[in-house]
Amino acid sequence: MKAAILVKQKSPLVVDEVQIPEVLHYGQVLVKVHYSGLCGSQINEIEGVKGPDRFLPHLLGHEGSGVVEGVGPGVTNVKEGDHVVLHWRKGKGVESSTPVYKLGGRTVNAGWVTTFNESAVVSENRITPIPKSFDMKLASLYGCAVTTGFGVVQNDAGVKSGESLVVFGAGGTGTSIILASSLASAYPVIAVDINDFKLENARRFGATHVINSSREDARQKISEYLSSDADVAVDTTGIKEIRELAYEVSGREGRTILVGVPKAGEKMCIDSFKLHFKKKITGSHGGDSNPAYDIPRLLRLQESGRFSLEKMVTKVCSLGEINAAIQELREGRVIRCVIKMC
Repeated sequence: MKAAILVKQKSPLVVDEVQIPEVLHYGQVLVKVHYSGLCGSQINEIEGVKGPDRFLPHLLGHEGSGVVEGVGPGVTNVKEGDHVVLHWRKGKGVESSTPVYKLGGRTVNAGWVTTFNESAVVSENRITPIPKSFDMKLASLYGCAVTTGFGVVQNDAGVKSGESLVVFGAGGTGTSIILASSLASAYPVIAVDINDFKLENARRFGATHVINSSREDARQKISEYLSSDADVAVDTTGIKEIRELAYEVSGREGRTILVGVPKAGEKMCIDSFKLHFKKKITGSHGGDSNPAYDIPRLLRLQESGRFSLEKMVTKVCSLGEINAAIQELREGRVIRCVIKMC
């Protein structure tokens, strides 16, 4: 099968033929990948945001959709022929050992789930079955962006109707947070970014106000839009100054949720005095979502017509075009790009 492999950090992925493990071990599932989403987390891995990578070469990707082609011993939650979402958060079932792929005679590492490959051996608890009628392209978004966005709003922030919310960064995850906030009847929902394309898209998903912080003073504009500071401020960028600003614009009893991953060793500076009272700051880990529970309920909600994800996918490309797509994601020219595998 073909796969996109991270061979060297800060370098393009290598697309080559990789050999799939011949035997499925306890808790492992073989999935034919149909679509894979591209996430900023993969750019962080490529760029080494968390530091040197000790597992090179390895496969990438953590949100996708596909069809089960085989199951190993102990697997009970899916069967051959099931349509599934592949996700990085733990769901229902066995956590298996991680697979070992081969590139020629060389070992290619992988985690419990990878999606930048035409087929994947994944852990049972990293896939969730979905109805066969559901659009596989849109299903891939439920592996990370959508479930994280809803989890941030519902679990991390506990947004209530009428509460104000500011989102810094309007990419795939930020857009999902905006959508979830809108469905929770938050008001106003303010999107802050430096990219007009992303901000215009944020309006489509429920942002009531948008701020281009490359042209406007974000702190001042937020104050103009709110009668007081924000009830909730969310950072999806991981940038030190923006994380600090998110904390500043949340009110005396506000909640600041940090979703974006900072560079290794980079520290933020805040006035912690208010934390002794009712102000809160929380680091999010995928919105604390449970894919086995969250994916089915969100699929039902989408199928009811409450929202559509069509406009979130702004580019579809092939595996051979993955490096160009990653560059477009870096440059902010896409909201969510998906790789069509078959």
